[in-house]
Formats: sequence, C-alpha cells, structure tokens
Amino acid sequence: MFRKLLMIALSLFVFSSAIQAQCGSHRTTKVASSYHHKDIVDVAAGYDNLSTLVVAIKTAGLVETLKSDGPFTVFAPVNSAFAKLEDGTVASLLKPSGKDQLTKILTYHVVAGEFKAKDVIAAAKASGGTFTLETVSGDELKIKVADGAVILIDENGGRSAVRTTDIEASNGVIHSIDSVILPK
Repeated sequence: MFRKLLMIALSLFVFSSAIQAQCGSHRTTKVASSYHHKDIVDVAAGYDNLSTLVVAIKTAGLVETLKSDGPFTVFAPVNSAFAKLEDGTVASLLKPSGKDQLTKILTYHVVAGEFKAKDVIAAAKASGGTFTLETVSGDELKIKVADGAVILIDENGGRSAVRTTDIEASNGVIHSIDSVILPK
C-alpha cells in the first residue's frame, strides 16, 4: 500500500513554473537546463555552486553509483549550505575516518526515481501539504509545500528550502537546496 501511494505521489512530482505562479512563490527558481547526455555527477560538476557536493561525492566513493543508470533525484546542497554546518564539520567528513558518515549524509540527499518539481508539489498537495519519501540511505525525508515554498524536513527537524529545480541529467534530476539535511 505504501509503495503504491509513494508511486502515485512520485508520479505527480514535477515543480512547474505554472504551479509556482499559482502558489505565488518567488523563493524557488525553476531551471530549464537540459543535460540529457550528461549524468548527475557531470551535470553537478558543471555548476560552481555545487563544487563542495562534487568533492564530497568523490570522497565518499559515490561517483560510480551516481553515474549509473538510475534514475535518481538528488537534493543537492549548494556550497553555502555546507558552510552553514558547524566549523570543522566538512573537513572532518572529508577525512578517511569520516567516509561512512559522509556516505550516509550524501545518500540521504538521494531518492530512487526521477521526480521533477511539479510531481513533488502535486504529491504534497494530494497528501494535505506534506508527504514522506524514503531516501537511498533507507531513512525518511519529509517534503512540505507551504506558501509556495518547497521545504525538506529531515529526521532531526532540520529544514532546507528547495532553491533551483529540474536540473536534468541523463540518469535523473537535481534540485538545489539551501541547507544540508541530516539523517538521525
């Protein structure tokens, strides 16, 4: 039953500028870029504001996974999102001793399947404004739509706003977010 509801919710998940306009959102930016010949890692590497994420993906050994067929939806923290973490956190995670924790955090930002912005908004609306997804890490992530903004709520109650949507890749889609989300 949960899987069926999830598939229905996810099939509705593409943020469109028309829906954003209806919601009056000025906080989420839609990007009409298309990189159908580049995978998620290569597309992310092409964005300067995702450079910390790309380094983290390489350090965690997730390049091969995120270059695979997928499809995946990646909620990609921008560089300033990593800068919000407590001093020394990023440096610690990038050390060999932090690899397992880094991998857990990064896979918490990935959902199996390709879910565009309009699908997410529709799924949230169909679920009363909030719905839950299972991430690749096996943990839960809540997605809430309120006042035209799409907010991710992690298992600790931390929040991150979606800033740029629908950055397409050959094996999925990327949505940039303004804070790093953390599993329990």
